[in-house]
Amino acid sequence: MSTFLTITALKAQQPEVIAKDKAGWSKIGDAKVDFKSDKDKFILIGKDKFKALQVRNQDAAVHIETMIVEFEGGTKEEISLASELKSGEKSREIELKNGNTEIKNVTFLYRTAGESGKKAKIELWGLK
Repeated sequence: MSTFLTITALKAQQPEVIAKDKAGWSKIGDAKVDFKSDKDKFILIGKDKFKALQVRNQDAAVHIETMIVEFEGGTKEEISLASELKSGEKSREIELKNGNTEIKNVTFLYRTAGESGKKAKIELWGLK
């Protein structure tokens, strides 16, 4: 079984506080999960510091195994999610051990959760 790596360059956005959400959460980026590969890497341009992350899902179910956060300076934090997110669901709030360091990139390892043939859209959110 071969594995492909999809690299998605995302520009860090200015904090985007949503009225129905907790103050301080901002959308960092999003990607379509097409299930042609089992790994996506979000490269953050305009790096920023976040004390917590959260994954939000839309459109189709996805099973996220692991999230690897790489910080400036090379420090990595591997976070086991081992959870299925259905459309409209979000992960738990993931507290970062290196929240005072800028995030360089975030890699997701996942697998298909359903047979719908639809693509999932995952969003990465950060809390300052």
